[in-house]
Amino acid sequence: MHADIDALRERIRGAKKIVVLTGAGVSAESGIPTFRGDGGLWRNYRATDLATPEAFARNSALVWEFYNWRRILISKVECNPAHRALAAMQKGAADFALITQNIDGLHLKAGSRNVLEIHGNIWKVRCTHCGDVHLEEKPDLGTAPACGKCGALLRPHVVWFGEGLDPVLLESAYRLSASCDLMLVIGTSAVVQPAASFPSAATSSGAFVVEINPERTPLSASVDLTLLGKAGEIVPQLVAA
Repeated sequence: MHADIDALRERIRGAKKIVVLTGAGVSAESGIPTFRGDGGLWRNYRATDLATPEAFARNSALVWEFYNWRRILISKVECNPAHRALAAMQKGAADFALITQNIDGLHLKAGSRNVLEIHGNIWKVRCTHCGDVHLEEKPDLGTAPACGKCGALLRPHVVWFGEGLDPVLLESAYRLSASCDLMLVIGTSAVVQPAASFPSAATSSGAFVVEINPERTPLSASVDLTLLGKAGEIVPQLVAA
């Protein structure tokens, strides 16, 4: 492991263009639930029961209760060493982009820039009528927040189950992946589309692809290097002086 860390550190220093893809595993180390498995429940609802356009149309107040709970929870957690190390890595890189599947905004809070939040950001809201999007940092917005421009109901600016990703963000993520010479895939199995396409696009273009995860995943067989362990322990070693 130490030899792999040392070699990867040198590769990071020499990389012309680095792209990082992160998933729920990074946020889980800050104490944010992943909503998978038996423990992923809120009031006996699964996230898949509430994070849908149909659920919002049926009972928007209940969906907003769920998202207010999540916002309050996230407001109390801190960025972990992986978030901070990635922000530090960016400062020393010639060209760096971070693609995240997480909606918690912790990469931005840690200081990362050029972040593509392909599933949205829980701290942003979008008007269901005029489409206005803005940041709303107060954790609890009540069960019927209204648009300041037109008065219509607001919704979380996140991608719900059954919704498509922003095509502009998606195209940017593909383009970045296909043009990098080093990709780090951290805290995600990257087997669900479209995220699954990013490492393969990098590999097809000749990039060196590294997976950092507590356990091996279906992606492991197709990457150049897999480092097993917590992101909060491994990533800081990659930016050590």
